[in-house]
Amino acid sequence: MAALPLLERLARRQADAWCRTALARGTGLHEVVDGVVRELGRCGPADLALVFASASFASDLPRLLPLLRQRLRAQHWLGCLGGGVVGSDTDGTPHELEQDSALSVTLLHLPGTQLHPFVLEGGELPDLDGPAEPWQAQVGCGAAGMHSMLLLVDPTCPGINDLINGLDYAYPEALKVGGLAAAHSAPHGSLLAGDQVRQGVVGCLLSGSWGLDPVVAQGCKPIGPILEVEQAQRNVVLEVSEGQQRSTPVAALQQILTGLSPDEREQVRHSLFLGVGQSNFSLEKPAAPAFLVRNLIGVDPRNGAVAVAERMRVGQQVQFQLRDGAASKAELCGLLDGQAQRQNKPLAALLFACLGRGQGLHGHADGDVTPCRQRFPEVPIAGAFCQGEIGPVAGSTHLHGYTASWGFVVPKG
Repeated sequence: MAALPLLERLARRQADAWCRTALARGTGLHEVVDGVVRELGRCGPADLALVFASASFASDLPRLLPLLRQRLRAQHWLGCLGGGVVGSDTDGTPHELEQDSALSVTLLHLPGTQLHPFVLEGGELPDLDGPAEPWQAQVGCGAAGMHSMLLLVDPTCPGINDLINGLDYAYPEALKVGGLAAAHSAPHGSLLAGDQVRQGVVGCLLSGSWGLDPVVAQGCKPIGPILEVEQAQRNVVLEVSEGQQRSTPVAALQQILTGLSPDEREQVRHSLFLGVGQSNFSLEKPAAPAFLVRNLIGVDPRNGAVAVAERMRVGQQVQFQLRDGAASKAELCGLLDGQAQRQNKPLAALLFACLGRGQGLHGHADGDVTPCRQRFPEVPIAGAFCQGEIGPVAGSTHLHGYTASWGFVVPKG
């Protein structure tokens, strides 16, 4: 029999892929495990099981994977504790459970995909100025063909930004999505891998037919013009310019305030951030500057300088930003519209949302998952509320705050 053409083989693999999700509420570990097993029913063995549990189950965490593995079949297991969990009911309706004690389990069967789970616990990180091979040796996998990475980090892990930079360096083609797990007082980590509770970092590299498309919604709207940094020391911006006009950052902000509405001026008092311009060295240039939203952590009234939660450099573009529910929804909807226009139909959507989002930001429940459900009505959604979200901006991976970092499971051709 003649070999099937490549496109036909890929189409068959995509048709054979499947995703099953379950969401169970309850205060007892056996109760929620029974609930997800009952919802998942009898299905064939999965390639990857993703498990997200409420932080209320922290003390029971070492028992969770053994209980699930007795009753569900999957080759690889990965997950974490969350400040809340995201999951889909039996009718496919997604929910963000911020306060409820709950368990969310997703089973993925991804034909033609090679999964490379890894755990990084303890030990010093390789040198960021050295070769990439020591990083790949720690992960246990080379970079060839790796197009996606799911990344979960324990909140006690040191050097998280260096870790993310190192993984970007070692796996430059792998799009990375994930988050920081919830903190707790139990004497063990917050991560799940295989059949154990872990600290440090757990993740999974993907190559082959299926991978992740990231969508990072930072939830802000720009105010005022794009400025250029003229003087900076470490994370402190001393002087900015607009064209030929120079001023301190505080003076520039005062000028911006004159053009804002009363409501916006009130928001400046508690919801002001700074967008830091990012260079995208990929061949596909963005139509507009890409800004990484960072906290403003201090103002010096003596010289009008501002301190930013990011190292700054002269020549960098910056723009003040406001965060509110309306701006967050508008940005998220625009990004999801763009994802919906892509040809690759998602099999599932993974959401890692900041604890500062949810009802506190949107004013109602399910503020992030509902727009996704509207655009992808048949796509299951799962994930967790995190203490920091991981996703790319302008070609580099960053640790974010107040962000919804999405990973759409899509065919890779």
